[in-house]
Amino acid sequence: MGVLYDYFAAASDEQAAATIDLEGGPGGALPSSPELQAAIRAGDREAMKRLMLPSVRISEHGLPVLSVKGIDPVVQLGTLEGLLTGVSTEVIFARPRSGMAVAVRDEGERLVLSLTAELQQVLADQAPERLAAVAGPWSQTEEFWGHGDATVLAHFLREFSLLARDAGGRNHRLYCWVCV
Repeated sequence: MGVLYDYFAAASDEQAAATIDLEGGPGGALPSSPELQAAIRAGDREAMKRLMLPSVRISEHGLPVLSVKGIDPVVQLGTLEGLLTGVSTEVIFARPRSGMAVAVRDEGERLVLSLTAELQQVLADQAPERLAAVAGPWSQTEEFWGHGDATVLAHFLREFSLLARDAGGRNHRLYCWVCV
């Protein structure tokens, strides 16, 4: 099944920590998509790929969330932040909010981690063209074993930028719920 990641916005560390025990995490159950079901029945791989791309949505718990698999909030987003800012990952990883656990359950099998304010700001400030341009180099990093899908990552970055912009506009911070 893999590791599940719900990127979301919350007003405080306490509010973010409270999501640890929500059924299905901050994202809750993914809504059923009739379009995706039709594409699966038809065997339409292109439609399935398009319809399975992650998108920001308001979850059943009322939180703006971006649910993904395979994009780690510490190492992979640290590398992304470095690409967007030119700051070394050593500096990024030393920041107090970089991957700071605000809640932990089941011996670390469920976590809520904070993201850096710097990553949130740089994501909110980027034009879609810049995000698409960085997706290529990011996809080739060792964290993606040099084989990330730049098109999927560019889509993720556009959506993540929307989440960051919305969070900043509401004076919220970004977090990631992790379920192993």
